[in-house]
Amino acid sequence: MTHSRSYLAGLGKRKTARARVKLYQDGSGEITINGLKLKEYFSGFSIENAKAPLALAGIAKTVDVEVRVSGGGKAGQSDAVRHGISRALLLLNPDFRPDLKRAGFLRRDARIKERKKPGLKRARRAPQFSKR
Repeated sequence: MTHSRSYLAGLGKRKTARARVKLYQDGSGEITINGLKLKEYFSGFSIENAKAPLALAGIAKTVDVEVRVSGGGKAGQSDAVRHGISRALLLLNPDFRPDLKRAGFLRRDARIKERKKPGLKRARRAPQFSKR
């Protein structure tokens, strides 16, 4: 769904997932992710997680959200969408900041996978010790 109307943009990140969010004012509450409806793209907790900033601000039914998300898995993508929507909401109304900040939606979760070290099986998992 391509819009010619103006929007507010926000970039959300989590692990290796990146979400480019477009927030359209005076909408009907429709959220599309990579061309699919929110419920088609995400399932379970991820749906509520992605919508959380809109519910917190109390404007879930008055804006449309269009998201292009790439990288990572569904859980990371859901957090990236939440981060991107939160950033876009600040542009819409800076008064949302205290509530979003208290909920922790504005902080970029910096935890990413640790690199594998040589001689180990994973980042920290050492090979099993054999006495004989």
